[in-house]
Amino acid sequence: MTTSAEWIARDAAAVWHPFTQHATWTGDDPVVVDRAEGPWLIDVDGRRLLDGVSSLWTTTLGHGHPDINAAITAQLARLDHSTFLGTTHTPGIELSEALLDLAPTGRGPALTKVFYAGDGSSAVEAALKIAYQHSTQTGRSRPKFVRLEHAYHGDTLGAVAVGGHRLFHDAYKPLLLDTIGVASPGDRANGRHRGAVALAELQAAMRRDGDQVCAIIVEPMMQGAAGMLDHDAEYLTAARELADAHGALLIFDEVATGFGRTGRMWAAEHAGVVPDLLTCGKGITGGYLPLSAVLAAEHVYDAFLARPGDTEPRTFFHGHTYTANPLCCAAALANLRVMAEQDVVGQAARLGDRLGKLLEPLATEPGVVEIRRLGTMTGVEVAPAGERTGFAVCQAARERGVWLRPLGDTVILMPPLTLGDDETDLLVNALAEAIDEVLA
Repeated sequence: MTTSAEWIARDAAAVWHPFTQHATWTGDDPVVVDRAEGPWLIDVDGRRLLDGVSSLWTTTLGHGHPDINAAITAQLARLDHSTFLGTTHTPGIELSEALLDLAPTGRGPALTKVFYAGDGSSAVEAALKIAYQHSTQTGRSRPKFVRLEHAYHGDTLGAVAVGGHRLFHDAYKPLLLDTIGVASPGDRANGRHRGAVALAELQAAMRRDGDQVCAIIVEPMMQGAAGMLDHDAEYLTAARELADAHGALLIFDEVATGFGRTGRMWAAEHAGVVPDLLTCGKGITGGYLPLSAVLAAEHVYDAFLARPGDTEPRTFFHGHTYTANPLCCAAALANLRVMAEQDVVGQAARLGDRLGKLLEPLATEPGVVEIRRLGTMTGVEVAPAGERTGFAVCQAARERGVWLRPLGDTVILMPPLTLGDDETDLLVNALAEAIDEVLA
């Protein structure tokens, strides 16, 4: 049998990993995952590790769910792939209907159309292009976007341009769109939110440049890649009001926050606010296959319909080869059915509450700066103790049977939404012991 060490040597000779510094890669003792069952990853040496981050925030029901397996197998026997350019198929239609049935309601327009993309970044890219083209077809060109500091919306150039995560984005500044950055409502000062300051900046930016802004883009309630920076629902209400007042669109990026992660189906539901464009991905297929989507309001879609006398096409010239791949759509439909039948969003809310209670004693431990949580989305920020403290904590947790991945010195907990009590206890206990070991 080939060992982990042998696989890692072959990997180092042939593979370039994302978000990975390969000068230290092999020395960090990477995990070679062989298979998975429920919330567990199993490496090639047979070691079992609790998947504490849902394989980068995607697996809603755990790995190897029989209903999703069966749906993909059944679809494979009927249709593997057919272009969505000029043809359609039943899984794509049914999934669109299911997503719109689940769309958030409240203050704002009803979301009535679905545009498919491949991953979170490409969904954001599509939403940005829709927003800009909408402005050109409903009045005049508005070339600017308002973005939040610390934001992360993906790694394609448009998505990077509306991001604000300097570690990820500074290298590409000369290539980016001209955007308007405003303070994050999740910023802290002396342990308190700076939401009022951030809102004042957003208001000032829209007063100054609102007639040039085609859209405001926000990760609602929680900026995930920033280290789980949460903010108040009132900020989303104000953003909706400002977008309306200045004729701009409001984009919510729910790639990370959607499908139950915050204890609601959508983070927007915490505020009762509906955007003009909503991007989603990650958990849409239960973590099985790459698929994302943009949910759009009817007034946005309507701007792309041809009118008599048009001299320029209003078509949205955007897409990709695997748009709405039938296997992906079948997986997503099965995932949504199970979520509805088993009240997975309710389970996620209860799991979040349990995580909060179990983490309470850790919040006062020396070396723990802050614990930020909404639903199951949790960030435990630790004080630096040398280089790569967050990474060291995750390595110590791995020795206790839990796989975690940090964002700097913030350790992320993002387990499958159906995690059981025993596994939840293991997750928190391993983290607490790991912090104690590293920071003692």
